[in-house]
Amino acid sequence: MRIYVASSWRNTHQQGVVKALRDAGHEVYDFKNPNNIEKGFHWSEIDPDWKNWTPEKYREHLDHPIAEKGFKLDYDAMEWAEIFVGVQPFGRSASLEMGWAAGKGKPTFLILENGEPELMVKMLSVICLNVQEVINCLTVYQYNNRSVDVK
Repeated sequence: MRIYVASSWRNTHQQGVVKALRDAGHEVYDFKNPNNIEKGFHWSEIDPDWKNWTPEKYREHLDHPIAEKGFKLDYDAMEWAEIFVGVQPFGRSASLEMGWAAGKGKPTFLILENGEPELMVKMLSVICLNVQEVINCLTVYQYNNRSVDVK
């Protein structure tokens, strides 16, 4: 299955989840290495001082060619994906990606991390505790011709 892994650049578990899903036979989009040739988008490519931007500067840089290219890579992968796996902890972008997928009716799996509970994760298809639970659920989903409710 085609899987989009939504997470944070700071998440130390993201790469292990990508590898485990690939080892289980799935095609997986990795935003850190979107096409196995180049690195994924990061604001520091536009400006090393990006953390100190004003809201005006941030809005202006959303239209920067590097930001446009990074957005297109990720958004095209979101359209391509059949399944979304969110790996907590993550931030605003991954939250938007998971919400978009849920709104599109795509199956969404969340790997929980310790932290403050969030009520709106109830809109996601399956809440898991680790990547093996995700793989097990994906196997059931795949063998039931992708028509079973994965909740």
